[in-house]
Formats: sequence, C-alpha cells, structure tokens
Amino acid sequence: MDSDRNDSLGRFLRERRALVRPEHAGLPADDRRQVPGLRRDEVAHLAGLSVGYYARLEQGREHPTRQTVESLAQALRLDEHALVELYRLARPTAARRRPGRVERVAPEVLALLNDWTVAPAFILGWSGDVLVRNPLANVLHNRFVLDDNLLRMIFLDPAGRQFFRDWTSTARAAVHDLRRAARQTPDQHQLRELVGELAIASHDFCLLWAAPEPRGTLTPGTRFHHPDVGDLHLRTEIFPIASRPGLRLIAHPAEPDSPSAQALALLGTLAT
Repeated sequence: MDSDRNDSLGRFLRERRALVRPEHAGLPADDRRQVPGLRRDEVAHLAGLSVGYYARLEQGREHPTRQTVESLAQALRLDEHALVELYRLARPTAARRRPGRVERVAPEVLALLNDWTVAPAFILGWSGDVLVRNPLANVLHNRFVLDDNLLRMIFLDPAGRQFFRDWTSTARAAVHDLRRAARQTPDQHQLRELVGELAIASHDFCLLWAAPEPRGTLTPGTRFHHPDVGDLHLRTEIFPIASRPGLRLIAHPAEPDSPSAQALALLGTLAT
C-alpha cells in the first residue's frame, strides 16, 4: 500500500464535485448527465489543470501546490469553511526555496519552552519563521497549513482570518516587524523572497507594505478563535533571546481563572 497517498483529499474532491450544479459553474445544463454535479474533465478545465493531473488528485496520488488548491477552490465554488478543510487535507507544497540563513534554538531554550505548559509559546526567527512550538502552541495552531511562518499564517493561510480575531492589528504589527528585519538584514535573499511571495499572493499585504510606516510600537491583537474551544482572550508577551540575536520567544498567556485560561487547559488535554 502506498503510504504517501492522500485518500482523504481525493474523497473530499469527489464529494464537492458532486455538489456543484453545472449552471452555477457557467456550464450548460444537460438532462442526460450520468453523474451528479460536475465531471472530472469539467473541474480540470475550470481549474486550469490537465484531466490526468486532476484524476490523480482524486485518486490521492498527487500533492498540490497552494496555487492549485486556490484554483480548485474557485472551480468547486467552496465557501470559507470548505476552503479551510481543503487546505487541511491537501497540505499544499510550497515552492522550492534556496537554502538561507540557518537559525538554531539552543537546547536550554527548548527545555524552557517545553516546560511552559500553561501558555502556548513558540520561537520566532528574524523574518517571522516559526522555528519550534511547545505542545500547547501546536494544538492552538493545528488548523493552519502554512504554519512555518507567522506572516504566511496571517496573510496566506485561509485559517488566518478565522483564528486572528483582531486580524488588522495583528497584520499591521507583523508587517512592522518584517520591515524592521528588512532594515537590519537588507541583503538576505530569504527575506526578499518572503516579501515577494506575500506581495504576489496577498493584496492586503501589498497595501500594508506600501503604507507609511507608523511610529512607535504596534501591539498584536489579543482575541483568537479555536474551533474546539471557541474564543480566547490572550496576551502576547515577547521575550528577545539574548544568546541568539533576532530570535524571540512568543507566549500567549491567559488571565488566571478566566474563561480563556479554562479553554487553554482544555486545549492542553488535547496536547497530551
């Protein structure tokens, strides 16, 4: 048996294809159709894919890119919740990137992170890369597919706007932080590629990146949402790591004995 198959993705595509009426996709209705919804070749045409490639997707034998997932979402007329589910099942591959700056987390910092059990915590790299999470942060972020970088989580992952309830303030703070990294390391191709990727894929990022830089410190939002426990009100504490300049430990504690603290405790049971 092929352990690399993605049968769940194939089943999802077949089920969603059957739900789309041809006339809703701009295709002529035909009473002689032998299948409900759209045919494979029609979905492939609407998504700009070859019929053979789309057939392999439904057979679970291909791993789509993010651009392919977005094309499929349009062809299948997915709403926001179905789009998140498609991303979760597809776990789209990213474009191959050139090797860049290697950032390592010291063992003593890893030990501190894993010992922190009452709050989600993770280590951010200089350009927003999420280097490591503690178990509670893993569960908090488990709906994200593009979870390797905080900017991608905010601007590119379809779960971003559901998770970050204060999306605008969180996005502005993240762009402000990325600008600072660009000033400090202007020659890093890895950061330039990240900015280029975000600029191509996100109109909102383009607007914020081109806007005049605000003065002072921008504070990320405090409201989050996880489908298993509902809304959460969490602080964002940022601790620079002196032994690794540019790295930061980010923690999201809740007020003691608050509903959010109880929700984190429930998430903690999922983490174990």
